[in-house]
Amino acid sequence: MMEFDIEERVAKAKRLFKEDGYNCCQAVVLAYSDLFGLDDTLAASLSSGFGGGMGRMREVCGSVSGMVMLAGLISPADDPSAKEGRTRNYALVQEAAGEFRKINGSIICKELLGLVPMGSSAAVPAESPEPSDRTPEYYRKRPCEELVGISARIIGEKLLKMND
Repeated sequence: MMEFDIEERVAKAKRLFKEDGYNCCQAVVLAYSDLFGLDDTLAASLSSGFGGGMGRMREVCGSVSGMVMLAGLISPADDPSAKEGRTRNYALVQEAAGEFRKINGSIICKELLGLVPMGSSAAVPAESPEPSDRTPEYYRKRPCEELVGISARIIGEKLLKMND
């Protein structure tokens, strides 16, 4: 059974995002990677493309993508012929994403950032693939640090529940 303090993991995810400069997905995945024996460099590499709502396309929030990646470690579905495994994994993903949506109103980056109204299918202008500079203004304008913490808490609670 894995033992850990959720609040410490939430704080770690927020720190990884704000102080260390990892993207939303990386921060959530790295907050728990040690529990699964996952090398931090590998974890950071695998989760790197999900920042900015998947490569700054502003689609699914990177912190939600981090929860989805961790769901694959919590409830693996590594055998394509094992329908039960996939069903358990998908149920965990849907539950975690549903909780995030209930708290925040959406799982879509462009909606969470206020670039389009909640529930809108409106497109946003294409952004440069170059990440934004992490300035004080960047942090004032974005809810990302808080969203990272919410995702880290949700997936941590799921992990503890699976260990019961």
